[in-house]
Amino acid sequence: MQILSHFSSKASLSLLPLPRLSLSTALYFRRRPSKFQFCPSKHFQFPRLPLLVCNLSSGTSQQVPMDSPPSEATLSVDSLTHDLQNQKLTSDGHDQMNNKSENNGVNNTHAVRLKLEDLNWDNSFVRELPGDPRTDTIPREVLHACYTKVSPSAEVENPQLVAWSESVSKLLELDPEEFGRPDFPLLFSGASPLVGSLPYAQCYGGHQFGMWAGQLGDGRAITLGEVLNSKSERWELQLKGAGKTPYSRFADGLAVLRSSIREFLCSEAMHNLGIPTTRALCLVTTGKLVTRDMFYDGNPKEEPGAIVCRVSPSFLRFGSYQIHASREKEDLAIVRTLADYAIRHHFPHIENMSRSESLSFNTGNEEHSIVDLTSNKYAAWAVEVAERTASLVAKWQGVGFTHGVLNTDNMSILGLTIDYGPFGFLDAFDPSYTPNTTDLPGRRYCFANQPDIGLWNIAQFTRTLSAAQLIDDKEANYAMERYGTRFMDDYQAIMTKKLGLPKYIKQLISKLLNNMAVDKVDYTNFFRLLSNIKADPSIPEEELLNPLKAVLLDIGQERKEAWISWVKIYIEELAASGIPDEERKASMNAVNPKYILRNYLCQSAIDAAEQGDFGEVQRVLKVMERPYDEQPGMEKYARLPPAWAYRPGVCMLSCSS
Repeated sequence: MQILSHFSSKASLSLLPLPRLSLSTALYFRRRPSKFQFCPSKHFQFPRLPLLVCNLSSGTSQQVPMDSPPSEATLSVDSLTHDLQNQKLTSDGHDQMNNKSENNGVNNTHAVRLKLEDLNWDNSFVRELPGDPRTDTIPREVLHACYTKVSPSAEVENPQLVAWSESVSKLLELDPEEFGRPDFPLLFSGASPLVGSLPYAQCYGGHQFGMWAGQLGDGRAITLGEVLNSKSERWELQLKGAGKTPYSRFADGLAVLRSSIREFLCSEAMHNLGIPTTRALCLVTTGKLVTRDMFYDGNPKEEPGAIVCRVSPSFLRFGSYQIHASREKEDLAIVRTLADYAIRHHFPHIENMSRSESLSFNTGNEEHSIVDLTSNKYAAWAVEVAERTASLVAKWQGVGFTHGVLNTDNMSILGLTIDYGPFGFLDAFDPSYTPNTTDLPGRRYCFANQPDIGLWNIAQFTRTLSAAQLIDDKEANYAMERYGTRFMDDYQAIMTKKLGLPKYIKQLISKLLNNMAVDKVDYTNFFRLLSNIKADPSIPEEELLNPLKAVLLDIGQERKEAWISWVKIYIEELAASGIPDEERKASMNAVNPKYILRNYLCQSAIDAAEQGDFGEVQRVLKVMERPYDEQPGMEKYARLPPAWAYRPGVCMLSCSS
């Protein structure tokens, strides 16, 4: 089935190349040879989830309507997940990034406040994993190593602090007064070393646009090391744009202010939306110019240089494992070593799983089709990585976020949004939207394709673990099955809450998304306004669309009738739910943001910053700290994009951005 047909019958959508397999087929698609494959074989078909942003296909007997009660099979899956959660299988970096941070020092007079010199550096990555014997930055293939020790080398001249995140400073228990130190910009541009840090660049590979790209690695990011706070939470600090590494290839290892502002703001905006993400501590200018050809069109220009300090429990990616599996022989052992490292430090609940409880699942009718997650920690780990990834993608779809470059080297094993390049939030609802000019020919990474790309990337990750003989085919297939189940469960729950309904109603939501696509309705503003509809079937027909008139612009009589028809059905469901209007409005506004980081808001902040005015960066950061609140006086940050926002370089960017 072609999912885009649910949104529009327009030719521009139907021309998109769509994969042909359903999830039920994809779960058992692989009969892999033992040798690691750099890219899918000619017989591999890109798996398509039957649910994307609207509903399930009814093409197979294994699928059930979304608004049906769970079957016995579904209950067995849910009970398994419940058992795993009881053993903390889902206690993860999501908790660190999105839950614990809210209490780190907030309204706590006894909060730890450290100076930079007092940070507790651990450096386990360098201590426990094989490293490159060389420390030079000559571009080369780095073999048998997970990293190369390399120091920041970006030239700086009177660097300046542009902005910093108070909530991230609390994660590190860093005294806010430290940001006012005269030497702070020098320390976080890499010009002066931080005491206790042990900088390195990570080695990894990846599939880029579906093709194996070989060694990639940190070409312009240098990790300073890991900081342990008083809660023993581990936070890696990484400078992006800090200079050349052996993985820079022909690039300069630098970053420009434009892209650094986008990454800084979006890291924090996504966190405040409740979406798992890497974070950003601070942003500094280097005082030097960097040459960039934004559109790869032979027209380079000089731009202000900048460095953003990214923060995450780990920057390990799918590609961190793929590169070693691709080299086979003795490097296959590094896959196991790196898996053990990740489980030990970031998934300790898996390491400590008790075998006293049976956590097994029957994956089919065959006699030997049992997956026991307590007998193989790597299988349990693969399942959790798959579920975290599925949950992350479901959250992207719910809020209308398009990553833009979902290569396997941009996929975090912790299920975090990582590597902000040409990202974009939906303005006018268009399932084929991609913010990446490099992606335009095939729109592989468009909004509608993200759930399928997540599954494809999980397939590459499990293939890597299989090549290293850490998991078998049944365990790999089960991880992909869990991806599909988790995505569908989370997506249904998100969309149900967005509409203020007590249950998921497939036909109602499918019709809504189709209407939104036909009329190019603003995604964020529509769902925010939807909470103003009253559960009153007696409202006159000519008044039904009044709460939505700000987003239903320039539609003719035929389209008005289509919307009136939908609103009538929606009101009937609201009335049947019995939920009071004010209660429903509050709950809907708690999940439908008023403020998102639209690309034109980024650009306005960039334009001012490039003229030396950092105030707009700080104002946008402040607004995005409370995306679900009304924030009187800040309404201009929720407006529809102006006409200039649709020019190249604002609504769409290249991978180099």
